[in-house]
Amino acid sequence: MNPTTPVEDTVSDQSPHALSDREPVLQARGLVKRYGRVTALAGADLELYPGEILAVIGDNGAGKSSLIKALSGALTPDEGEILLDGLPVRLRTPIAARDAGIETVHQSLAVSPSLDIATNLFLGREPLRPGLLGSVFRMLDRPRMRAEAARHLDALGIMTIQNPGQAVETLSGGQRQAVAVARAAAFGDKVVIMDEPTAALGVRESRAVLDLILRVRDNGLPVILISHNMPHVFEIADRVHVQRLGRRVAVLDPRACSMTDAVAVMTGALDPVELPEEAHAPGAVW
Repeated sequence: MNPTTPVEDTVSDQSPHALSDREPVLQARGLVKRYGRVTALAGADLELYPGEILAVIGDNGAGKSSLIKALSGALTPDEGEILLDGLPVRLRTPIAARDAGIETVHQSLAVSPSLDIATNLFLGREPLRPGLLGSVFRMLDRPRMRAEAARHLDALGIMTIQNPGQAVETLSGGQRQAVAVARAAAFGDKVVIMDEPTAALGVRESRAVLDLILRVRDNGLPVILISHNMPHVFEIADRVHVQRLGRRVAVLDPRACSMTDAVAVMTGALDPVELPEEAHAPGAVW
C-alpha cells in the first residue's frame, strides 16, 4: 500500500446526509466489463464514504458480482477507473486489493476448517519467529498469532469464541463467518467488502453477524454489503446502492424509502425519478 495515501477520519454521524460534503474512500467511475457480446458492467459507478455501510442490491444479472470483483481485484474492467482516497489505483489481483487495504469476505468464507482460528486469521500473512528460528528455519510465531487473534476477536466483541487455538471445523456457521469478518477487519485498513454474509445462517447467527458488521463500521472501517435480504439491508445500511442492467440506477436512503419501493426500482417496475426527493440519499456523483 502506498504510504503516502491519506487515511480518512471516521465519521461519527452515520446519517447519509452527513456524507454529502466528504470525499469518498473508494470510488468507481464508469466501469465497463464485457464478455463477448455480454456486457456485465455498462458504465457502473459507486461511492463509499468514511464510516458508512453501503448496501449494494440488484436482481440476478444486474452486475453486482462483476462490480464487487472489480473493486476486490478479481477482475480487470475494460474501461473506467477506481479511486482510493481520491487517487487512481489499478487492482489487477486480489492481492493488490489486499495490499491497498481492501479486504473481502466472500460468501464461501475461504477459511480452512482443519486449521485453528489464529492460523486462519493470519492465512497467507503468518508472522515468523524472531531471530534464526524465523529467518532460517521459517518457524511461525504461533504465540504472537494467538495473542493477536484474541485481541482482534475481543475488539469486535466476539464473545462466543474463547480459544484462538480451536479448530475452525468445530465452529458453527455463524462463528466461522465471525472468523472471516475478524480477519477482514484485522487487515483491511481502508474498506471491507462483505458478500451475502448471512445467506447460509439461521436467525440467531444472522443477528450476531449483523451486529458484527455494525461494530466493524463503528470501529472506523466503511463496509460494502452485498445482500438479497432486504430486511437486513434496511436495518443496518446507511445508504442503498441499486444496481440494474450493469449500472447504478439509484442511491436510496433506507430511512426515507420503503423496501417495496427499493425492490420496485431494483426490478425496473418503478422509475427512480418517481420517488420523492427525500428517498434519494446524497453522496452519489451523477
